[in-house]
Amino acid sequence: MQLTLEEENMSQIATGNGAVDNQGAPHQLTAADRCDACGAQAYIRVVVKNSELLFCAHHGRKHQEKLASIAESWHDESSRLLEDQRS
Repeated sequence: MQLTLEEENMSQIATGNGAVDNQGAPHQLTAADRCDACGAQAYIRVVVKNSELLFCAHHGRKHQEKLASIAESWHDESSRLLEDQRS
């Protein structure tokens, strides 16, 4: 699977200032984290104006273009979907 330029840029944002806890370790989303749009498991966390938005992979991609310009951070774990399929 090849990333588009926009997806590569969002990956850089996630790496550069992605969501981290107070100790600097990455905060992994769990099955308890649900998409704000549909209630499915969340794989994407976006921080906008100090508010957290959670999205499934589908809704994260759907809203990515609009949120990219205003997001303070973009934490994307949707690659875990591919890992889950391989195991």
